[in-house]
Amino acid sequence: MPGEDIRTVSDIGNPEDIEYAITWRPVSGSLQNLPNLKVIFMTSAGVDAIMHDDTLPDVPIIRNTDPHLAAGIREYVVYHVLHYHRFFDRYALQQPQKTWKQYPQLISSTRTIGIMGLGEMGLPAAKALVALGFKVRSWTSTAKQIEDVQSFFGDDQRNEFLSGCDMLINILPLTDKTRGILNADLFAQLPKGAIVINIGRGLHLNEQDLMDALDKDHLSAAVLDVFPEEPLVETSTLWSHPKIKLTPHIASLTEYKNICSNVLSLIAKFENGEQLQNIVDRKRQY
Repeated sequence: MPGEDIRTVSDIGNPEDIEYAITWRPVSGSLQNLPNLKVIFMTSAGVDAIMHDDTLPDVPIIRNTDPHLAAGIREYVVYHVLHYHRFFDRYALQQPQKTWKQYPQLISSTRTIGIMGLGEMGLPAAKALVALGFKVRSWTSTAKQIEDVQSFFGDDQRNEFLSGCDMLINILPLTDKTRGILNADLFAQLPKGAIVINIGRGLHLNEQDLMDALDKDHLSAAVLDVFPEEPLVETSTLWSHPKIKLTPHIASLTEYKNICSNVLSLIAKFENGEQLQNIVDRKRQY
């Protein structure tokens, strides 16, 4: 941001000078003594890292909705859905054994992909799966009207949603209500042989419940990109579980040049009196 007066938290100077904050996981209390702060910009799509700071100033918090982030999520989802849909996981295991065995090529329209969370990040993934011919259904807090996507919403429709999912993708925001949602009760509602992909937050998942469902062959595989503690500790049993595929929180990576460009654009709009979009609802925590 050439020409802008940029301060770091460790060298903030006069707190009264600060009008805008760009952050991801600020230390609790680090933003409270900025009397002229106008807006907080998040560098991530998720805002759980900041929501439990009771000292946050009463200013708008803006989620990062960079379309490049959503594109990365779309690519990650499509890749892993096709990986299991076309049995590439099985073929990878066959190669070291020099085994030549073909599996049936299933028709995409016979497979149902469920997506939990269909906001800025999940919608492009859903549309891409629809374009590939999959049946796509979503589960959200309120009803959605998305062409060719079957909508389920609310607690009353959750089990019906789950019961038809061959693959389940979690892209929910982390809130008090969604914490631990990927648990034994949820897995039991999925059809036998279902696959779980978690790209939401690590705290959505009860890891032991997942491994139990895999060990009992109720679930056939899982893909995990996010964890409660990152990097994932070397002693975690997730590393070596034969039915779990891990990636190091790379479903979509933040490009800081895009963030800076977007923030400068939003600041200009704000100072011009325009209404900002993607403001976090503090009650809903996203």
